[in-house]
Amino acid sequence: MRSSNPVFSRRGFTRGDSYAGFGAQGAQGARQQGGNPYGQQAPGSPYAQPQQGGNPYAADGQPLTPEQMEEMYAGPAAGPAQTGRMTIDDVVMRTGMTLGVVVLGAILGWFALPDSYGLAIGAALIAFVLAMVQSFKRTPVPALILGYAIFEGVFLGVISNMYNERWQGAPVQAVLGTMAVFAGMLFAYKTRLIRVTARYARIGMAIAVGFLLAMVVNLLFFAFGSGNGLGLTTGPLGIVFCLLGIGLGAFFLSLDFKQVEDGIRFGAPQNEAWFAAFGLTLSLVWIYLEILRLISILRD
Repeated sequence: MRSSNPVFSRRGFTRGDSYAGFGAQGAQGARQQGGNPYGQQAPGSPYAQPQQGGNPYAADGQPLTPEQMEEMYAGPAAGPAQTGRMTIDDVVMRTGMTLGVVVLGAILGWFALPDSYGLAIGAALIAFVLAMVQSFKRTPVPALILGYAIFEGVFLGVISNMYNERWQGAPVQAVLGTMAVFAGMLFAYKTRLIRVTARYARIGMAIAVGFLLAMVVNLLFFAFGSGNGLGLTTGPLGIVFCLLGIGLGAFFLSLDFKQVEDGIRFGAPQNEAWFAAFGLTLSLVWIYLEILRLISILRD
């Protein structure tokens, strides 16, 4: 079943009951449909169309007549942009736009709302709600994604300012660390040092679920007066959990890269580039916060 959690649903090209072909029949469907990771979806899915050569985005219709074929081949070639299909430029542009809005929100939170921790928590809750709403939708809504970006940015700005006051330069180090993780994962993915398979995705998601459950339990212990909770945010155990969190963020990035690659390969609609932008933004924010937390523990 598709998760409603924006972290686990991974926001991208999710159809039917499986995620990017990583459902129970994902591997088998990929083999049967020429490597299409979106194959073998739930009955009635518009993306499961083996009669179209395994392309989940191919349109239904009757075979073209010889006259139509001749007219089509006589015309100029149409690229992805002309046919309304997603390209890497679409992904880069929308991701840059989304991250730019996050930065604008962070500047607002840093300079205009210093020490406004109540507002920061409120912004974080609004961002979470917008992310949840988007995760329930089967099509991207740019207003929701950009709304999430601005409120998440405000939260990051206030929190980063707080960290900077206590650990000077920590936000800059966290930004550089996030860029390094992104570059490293992109290199590893492009050179196929990391291969996103069904087994890889299942193991990573299982670890992510366990990680979040442990953090929730730690928060509950802390909220009900157990001092430092389970000790997952300080000391050696805190360092281990921060490193695990960064590793999970890198894992999420690899899933995002796979979704972008498959979406372009199989001709995803152009507007689904917003899904890629949303997923990449969430992954980068996750990594930034984990690195920021790690720096604070190491320098405390």
